[in-house]
Amino acid sequence: MFCHYGVSRQSTGGSQGIHLFKCPVLQVRDADAYARGFSFFMRFGLYILLAAMLLGACGGNSSPAKQHARTVTDGIGREVGLPERVDRAVSLAPSITEMIFAAGAGDRLVGVTTFCDFPAKAKKIEKVGDTQTPNVERIVGLRPQVVFVSTASQLEAFTDVLGRQGISVYVLDIKGIGDVAGGLRTLGEIFGTADASVRAAEELERRAAAVEQRAASMPKVPVFVQISREPLFTIGRESFVTEIVARAGGDVMTKDIATAYPTLSKETALAMNPPVILLSDSEDNREPNEAFAASDAVKNGRVYRINPDIISRPGPRLVDAMEEIARVLSEK
Repeated sequence: MFCHYGVSRQSTGGSQGIHLFKCPVLQVRDADAYARGFSFFMRFGLYILLAAMLLGACGGNSSPAKQHARTVTDGIGREVGLPERVDRAVSLAPSITEMIFAAGAGDRLVGVTTFCDFPAKAKKIEKVGDTQTPNVERIVGLRPQVVFVSTASQLEAFTDVLGRQGISVYVLDIKGIGDVAGGLRTLGEIFGTADASVRAAEELERRAAAVEQRAASMPKVPVFVQISREPLFTIGRESFVTEIVARAGGDVMTKDIATAYPTLSKETALAMNPPVILLSDSEDNREPNEAFAASDAVKNGRVYRINPDIISRPGPRLVDAMEEIARVLSEK
C-alpha cells in the first residue's frame, strides 16, 4: 500500500515576548523554564498534528486491493481485483469494445479509443486517445473501475499510474476465434451479463462450425493475403487471420513464416503465383502488389477485397470474415 501525502510548511510569525520579573535571578530561571516548557508542548503538538495528517491521508486513500470484492485472472495470468459490480469501464482496443457490446455491457463503457467505431453506439462514447498512446489523465478523469487492454505491451506505460488511482487493468488476450468466444463468456462474468454473453458466444461458435463443416467438403484453396501493398505485408504463422482463412477453406501460402505479419520481397512474391489473393481493403491496398501482375489470381479475376475491420480486429466479427472468405473461395 502506498500512501501519498503532502505537508505544507508554513512559518509561524508573531511576538514571543516573555515578561520578566524584577528579581534578576528569578527572572532568568523562570524565563528558561517557561521557554523549555513552551518548546516541549510545541514539539508534542506538532507530532500529534503530523500523526493525524498521516492517518487521515492513509485512511482516505486506502489500498485498491481492500476495495476489491473479488479477484479474477486475466488473459496473461495476472490476478486483477474488481468490485462486485463493474459499472464504469474503459476499452483501449476496437476489438474489445465490440466484444463488450456483444457481451451485453456496452452501456458500462465510459471511454473508448478514437478507432472504436462499431457498433454505432461506440461512436458516442468519450474518446481517450488511440490504442497505443491513450490519454491517461483523461482515463483517470472518467473514474473507471477497470481498463481493458488487448496486449501486454500496453501495460507498461500506465498500469502503475492507474493502480495508484485504484483503477484495475485487465488484459484480454485474443489469439483466435476460440478465444473470442471464451472472452465473451469472461466479460459476461465480469459485468454480470452472463445470459447475453453466453448467447453471443454460442452463436459465434455455431456460425464458425457451420463454415468449417461446409469447407471440409471442398478442396483447400491456396491463398495469398495482402495486408499492405507497399511495402508488401502478408500474414504468417502467428497471425489470427491465418487461422480464420484456414478454417474457411483456404491454405495460406505464407503460413510457415514464423512471424505474424512478415514483409516479402517482390522476388519472393513473384515466385508464388497465387490462384487467389485476398486484400485487406484500405485506401493504399485496393490492388495487388505489382509482383502479382501476371499471377493466376489476377488473370482469372480471383482478387477479393475484404472489409479490414472484420479481418483485422480479433473480435466477434471474425466469424463474418470467415463466412465472407468461405464464400469467395467457393466461387469458380
